Amino acid sequence: MMRGETRVYSRAQNSKRIKSPRLAVYSNEQYLLELLVEAGALDAAMVENVRAELGPADSVIDYLVQNNMLTKDYVAQVAANSSGLEFVDLSSFSPDPSILAQVKDDLARRLRFLPLGDDGFSLQVAIADPFDMETMDSLPQFIGRDVSFFVAAEDALDKAIAKFYPEKQTGKQAEESPIIELIDNMFNEAHSMRASDIHIEPMEDRVRFRYRVDGRLIEVANHPKKLLGSMVARIKVMSTTMSIAEKRIPQDGRIELDLKSGAHIDLRVSTVPSNHGESVVMRILDKSALQLGLPQLGFLSDDEATFDRLVTLPDGVILVTGPTGSGKTTTLYACLNHLNRPDKKIITAEDPVEYEMPGINQVMIRSDIGMTFASALRAMLRQAPNIIMIGEIRDGETASIAIQAAMTGHLVLSTLHTNDAPSSIARLEDMGVDRFLIASAVRAIMAQRLCRCLCENCKQDGKLTPKQATMLGIEPDRIVKVPHPGGCDKCRGRGMRGRMGIFEIFQVDDNTRELINSNLSSAELRRRARELGMRTLREDGIRKVLAGRTSAEEVIHVTTGDAS
Repeated sequence: MMRGETRVYSRAQNSKRIKSPRLAVYSNEQYLLELLVEAGALDAAMVENVRAELGPADSVIDYLVQNNMLTKDYVAQVAANSSGLEFVDLSSFSPDPSILAQVKDDLARRLRFLPLGDDGFSLQVAIADPFDMETMDSLPQFIGRDVSFFVAAEDALDKAIAKFYPEKQTGKQAEESPIIELIDNMFNEAHSMRASDIHIEPMEDRVRFRYRVDGRLIEVANHPKKLLGSMVARIKVMSTTMSIAEKRIPQDGRIELDLKSGAHIDLRVSTVPSNHGESVVMRILDKSALQLGLPQLGFLSDDEATFDRLVTLPDGVILVTGPTGSGKTTTLYACLNHLNRPDKKIITAEDPVEYEMPGINQVMIRSDIGMTFASALRAMLRQAPNIIMIGEIRDGETASIAIQAAMTGHLVLSTLHTNDAPSSIARLEDMGVDRFLIASAVRAIMAQRLCRCLCENCKQDGKLTPKQATMLGIEPDRIVKVPHPGGCDKCRGRGMRGRMGIFEIFQVDDNTRELINSNLSSAELRRRARELGMRTLREDGIRKVLAGRTSAEEVIHVTTGDAS
């Protein structure tokens, strides 16, 4: 079947070759690394730097593959060449059942090899590690005939073994299958409903499943309480970093998953012990946020032009504010996507890095080892960036460094937790930043909220009620015609589908700079900013109601307390 040089091992051969300790896939990894350096695929100094960062039992090759510095196919080809064997590509391999039948299932899985063919003299098999002499010497004895070896990439070999020698279910596995199917169906259903969060909540006598869709929680299922332990255990196993045995303390993890639809999703997992058992919340990380530009955020044309001008300024601080879940991070990613060009160096400090953005240097905050926002920001400034994104300004040290960075020629994007835009001035001042520095460095502060959009497929003509008109500040005798929610299959009968932002943009020009320096209270600063033309969140929402993009009820709901 195979052509090219092969190594044939006989049953009569003994095992007197030197045996190296197994490291990850390759038992002689150091030798293979030297070969990769000789081939020009790696730099020797870089290999040593990586080795210094890893633990003694960690594989340098695994690290390089995971960070896209090598491919498993290339490594396998180099390993094959160095051993005088032939590399085989298993991606489209279709075996002869009679060849597979010559090997027991458990033997193929345990020793990690795959029968390929029979040349009349020996059984041809694929292995991943041509340096594992112990396995190569013993395999002919296990099989009962001579063997010739080929080398395949590790992942391709494991997939092929799992496909052609599937592991039979034990009694325990058979019991677990319904739980596996239940959790898999939950992931697929949540994704099809465009959910942003999955909540598994233990009650006194049941387990409740809820999905957050367009910002609202929807109860979708209830299951027997006795299934809770198995469901949580399944999720922890999928996350790989969570302990099944530990149920007393909160845990965090992450899951990467391929769905039936072909979609690939990432989930951030959080478990918390409650009085009825462990509660699980999984946030579905929507990678479509990486493709957003400013138009997709929900701006009307005039605000889009204003914000576009602000984020393309060469320096200064631009802040996005709002409560948790108001879309601040999505707005920052959209800004970075808009600004990401080959002539700009962009560095971010994030806790955690939720999405990897090509062309942008992203730094993960790890306070447990001293990598705080402040320390990361100091290091980032030494990298000569044009644009810096800080996930959140949480303390005075980070705020001060961000202000100084802006005043030395950098554009700084970040978020704050404040309810409106003008209140951010007082928040920064509370952190210890002088008002004259705030006035000099800050270019704009934008508060935002997310409101649901009317379903374009089923929205209906309607009018504002007198109560709605009064709450929105529209004269009651002016009963305005605006679309209302309908209900159809596309929006699952809710009349609303998708979300957009409503915004309050506080620009720091010469007039507002004077207001900031005059030590006005937040309420007075807000009043004066409105006199100078700043639109409030509710006023922007009203414009979008009149434009037919959302409903009056939705704007009233999300801006309650923000109308003044």
